Amino acid sequence: MDSNKKSQKQAKIIVGVILGVWGFITFIPFLWMIASSFKTNAEISQIVPSLFPKHPTLDNFKELFFKLNFSVYLKNTLVITAFSFVGLFLNAMAGYGFAKYNFKGKEKIFLLVLATMMIPGQVTMIPVYLLLNMVGLTNTLTGIVLPGLVGAFGIFLFRQFMSTISNEIIEAARLDGASEWYIFTRIILPISRPVLAVQGILTFIGGWNSFIWPLIIANDEKFYTLSVGLQLLQGQHGTNYALQMSGATFMVVPIIIIFLCLQKYILDGFNVSGLK
Repeated sequence: MDSNKKSQKQAKIIVGVILGVWGFITFIPFLWMIASSFKTNAEISQIVPSLFPKHPTLDNFKELFFKLNFSVYLKNTLVITAFSFVGLFLNAMAGYGFAKYNFKGKEKIFLLVLATMMIPGQVTMIPVYLLLNMVGLTNTLTGIVLPGLVGAFGIFLFRQFMSTISNEIIEAARLDGASEWYIFTRIILPISRPVLAVQGILTFIGGWNSFIWPLIIANDEKFYTLSVGLQLLQGQHGTNYALQMSGATFMVVPIIIIFLCLQKYILDGFNVSGLK
């Protein structure tokens, strides 16, 4: 028995060491990118480059925000991300409706919602563009935000989780005189925190990294996002690697920070969703 425990402990140590080494190797490109964002272009272009900057500088970031349009790109990205969380709330409402309300054709409508998950987003871009163009929403932030407010995957995830919530809790609240809005916002949403954490990080990543749709719908540079701006930066300053590293760092670091802060809730949410 002791030998089995000892062998299991040794196996865990070996697996831990392997994962640690592999994780460090995976992180090296990010470390190189972040360190290079504080270097000059001449230092990056050295024949024998160093990992860390010898003379750290913020000139690259200053150029991004004061000479280029990254402040505009950041504002647009924050607006799109903020409205994506409005869409998260709408997904939760739809999932709750499919989970706890009975209405004619509910199952058929839900199957239609699921069927949209099988259609690649690239297929619907042209029809959606034509519809927005008919109502005059092309080249606007509204046109960028509107198509992504509600998604089938979010509705499905909320519906699956909220189906596990006891109906007795909802009925007891109704007997106490609680309104449907009160039940949803004060009872259902707090219970759904795990799935909200999962969808929240996915929503943030989707809004922060939005690239294809803003590039298609917006003709004016004042409506571009950070991802589109980074692509423009690579085209306009292809030889300035320090500037490109600064733009990439500004794109990646917020996502890493948010994931590190919320990873416990994210993993718990996936575990709860799987167990349910």
